[in-house]
Amino acid sequence: MVKTLVVIPARYGSSRFPGKPLAKIAGKEMLLRVVEIAKKGTAGTEARIVVATEDQRIVDFCTANGVECLLTSEACKTGSDRVCETVKILGEKPELIINLQGDNPVCPPWFIQELIKAFEQDKTVDLVTPCTQLSWEALDKLRESKKTTPFSGTTCVADKNGYALWFSKNIIPAVRKEADLREKSDKSPVLRHIGLYGYKYDSLFRFKELEESSYEKLEGLEQLRFLENGMKIKIAKVDYGAFEGMSGVDSPEDLKRAEALFARYGEF
Repeated sequence: MVKTLVVIPARYGSSRFPGKPLAKIAGKEMLLRVVEIAKKGTAGTEARIVVATEDQRIVDFCTANGVECLLTSEACKTGSDRVCETVKILGEKPELIINLQGDNPVCPPWFIQELIKAFEQDKTVDLVTPCTQLSWEALDKLRESKKTTPFSGTTCVADKNGYALWFSKNIIPAVRKEADLREKSDKSPVLRHIGLYGYKYDSLFRFKELEESSYEKLEGLEQLRFLENGMKIKIAKVDYGAFEGMSGVDSPEDLKRAEALFARYGEF
């Protein structure tokens, strides 16, 4: 059984939405919802779940709710920086380290299950991350959204064995004879990447020692540093079900969207 550490970076000082992790969605704090997702996603496995934050208010909240939490440096620029610091503080060596963002209360627990399963099947990989195969309708919506926000939404191409070949903020691959393909299948050939990561212990620290890579700078995608340095990324194919199209919460408007989804489809 894989020994797994789930780190939930939860930053209080968001410039766009201060105090975001403690904002309530349908009467429950967002951070508690994410912790519950982590518990459901790792049920039956050997796992430890830790919140990592830069703010004492979140530490106090977690303590009051029986959630393990560590106070990390305000200097951490990214979620992966906070994950690395957390692992160093804990002084443990889990096989798999999952980075579950504290502002993603609509991440289905089965995504975490699929990450663990993918790693169990191939422990030679450096990183596991989920992608969902877009329906034609979802692809049309992504194309439309990119007309106004071209750097929202990441797509991926993988080889026949499910290893990532590339990630891009452009929609890849280009699709020829699309009309014919639409007649044959409800699914498009486009994989949309979901920002959930499972790092092998040694690979995480190797990744953090590497310099920011050239295509990573151009695309703004950390995972390209893995590929540009010859590291292996395994894609776990997942399906959102009713929650397709909903990602992390970046604004109060996103909170309302999440509440509407829970009201309509129920909770995980």
